Amino acid sequence: MATIKPFKGIRPPKELVEKVESRPYDVLNSEEARAEAGDNEMSLYHIIKPEIDFEPGTSEYDPRVYEKAADNFRKFKENGWLVQDDNEHYYIYAQTMNGKTQYGLVVGAYVDDYMTGAIKKHELTRRDKEEDRMKHVRVNNANIEPVFFAYPDNGVLDSLIMRYAATEPEYDFIAPIDGFRHRFWIISNEKDIEVITDEFAKMPSLYIADGHHRSAAAALVGAEKAKQNPDHTGTEEYNYFMAVCFQASQLTILDYNRVVKDLNGMSNEDFINALEKNFTVEEKGCDIYKPCRLHEFSMYLDGKWYCLTAKDGTYDNSDPIGVLDVDISSRLILDEVLGIKDLRSDKRIDFVGGLRGLEELKKRVDSGEMRMALALYPVSMKQIMDIADSGKIMPPKATWFEPKLRSGLVIHELG
Repeated sequence: MATIKPFKGIRPPKELVEKVESRPYDVLNSEEARAEAGDNEMSLYHIIKPEIDFEPGTSEYDPRVYEKAADNFRKFKENGWLVQDDNEHYYIYAQTMNGKTQYGLVVGAYVDDYMTGAIKKHELTRRDKEEDRMKHVRVNNANIEPVFFAYPDNGVLDSLIMRYAATEPEYDFIAPIDGFRHRFWIISNEKDIEVITDEFAKMPSLYIADGHHRSAAAALVGAEKAKQNPDHTGTEEYNYFMAVCFQASQLTILDYNRVVKDLNGMSNEDFINALEKNFTVEEKGCDIYKPCRLHEFSMYLDGKWYCLTAKDGTYDNSDPIGVLDVDISSRLILDEVLGIKDLRSDKRIDFVGGLRGLEELKKRVDSGEMRMALALYPVSMKQIMDIADSGKIMPPKATWFEPKLRSGLVIHELG
């Protein structure tokens, strides 16, 4: 069962939300954050990217930077830019992209559920990235940014959420940069709070969609605090961390595409001949060609688009990993033909999130920066959940969720 609880959120006053809110810390670099914050002293970037308050070039891992995050968090609260709610609430966070809306419940997720595997992951995490976020949680004694979970579709929760969605939200704004709409409601009714808690208690698992490092860091700090507290009871606020939970069927996963610097010493003709061992290769001409089904890939090479269809026998439908297009392309194109063994470290390959479109792939090849581009059909939420249920881990760079959660709408303090 999934254990959750409401919490006393720390939030910007309604009139300040658009001053405070920001993109997540990990989707932009320090200079981009510095530019976006500009002269806005209320921008959350001063807490989540506090290196912008130092001279350009200051490392985000400098010990002074973490301390600055805590100083700025205190300053935001003292100045009334962030104010804690008097009572415990759940919250609803809705995002609208290209006319489609997804509704998330903002909850306190249970640290022990992460530790025991009731909160399921599908990606590996890196210890250095975990430690960075752990330092940030420790120094602020808070989850400044939420993690992004999925839960199995639930009619009771859907009805409750839609009832709130028909009312005026606490926040309602169009975010700069992405142009998506973000809305936010407060659930203060005790019966509704009870229903949400009870419905989650019926779910065997929650699934991390995005934010594996933040999830690990938040849970590990909670467990660390429990160990350090001789009077630990299990009811303390640090036993929970902030998550936004969406119904699985509402989520949008975009393609996550690859661009490669060279053909491993082969000519175009030799490369295409090598591909024909495992793929049916069709030339599609100069117009952008997007894959439209599983096991179909789109390749851009020397001004032309090609359709690659994986042949029968090159994948195993009974293997939740082996059936994935990211696995097929990694095994049979990147590794076998191009000699790219490690997607995380090989400098010959780069990755392009689907929001940028296939035009970005064409641009990077036409510029001469890259030699070949490969577009994949997006992974489905069902595939992700199947893999998480099987206890397996997805290949690197397999999922691109959009829209990203905005940060600064609500913060969870660890008590």
